[in-house]
Amino acid sequence: MIIHFSTLITVLIDIAAWLMIHMGVSFIISRRLMDSFNPSGWLYRKCSWEKNGLIYVRLFKVKAWKKCLPDGAALFKNGFQKKQMRETNQSYIRAFIKETCRAEFTHWIVLLCGFLFFLWNLWWVGIIMIIYAAAANLPCIITQRYNRIRLQRLLK
Repeated sequence: MIIHFSTLITVLIDIAAWLMIHMGVSFIISRRLMDSFNPSGWLYRKCSWEKNGLIYVRLFKVKAWKKCLPDGAALFKNGFQKKQMRETNQSYIRAFIKETCRAEFTHWIVLLCGFLFFLWNLWWVGIIMIIYAAAANLPCIITQRYNRIRLQRLLK
């Protein structure tokens, strides 16, 4: 802990910080051009351990809970809705695939921001913040990867 505040102030700062991180990162990344998200890039490409998406179905049971996740696209003026496919043409599917990259990138950045909480929290609270960041973002990352694999298969 580098900075010390009272417990009440620290809790309020934590709540405000998470709100600003979630909204700020989402807003900034939503402004990036879609062409800057390459589905073939190292972060987004399908890995052999994903077993063509089966790891998400069998190990993580993604089909059972993915519909419960919120879609942050509704918060932004031109957000790309990902709850369901609205079209089946190739250009829409390609755009959807890039949007899964954008969403995954957003959630990775938010997750990494969890480490900032060590600056003003006790070490054990920092650990709790990392656990929160993982719990809030990993399901979204899993869903984006699972959907991207399915969409790429559909595109072929």
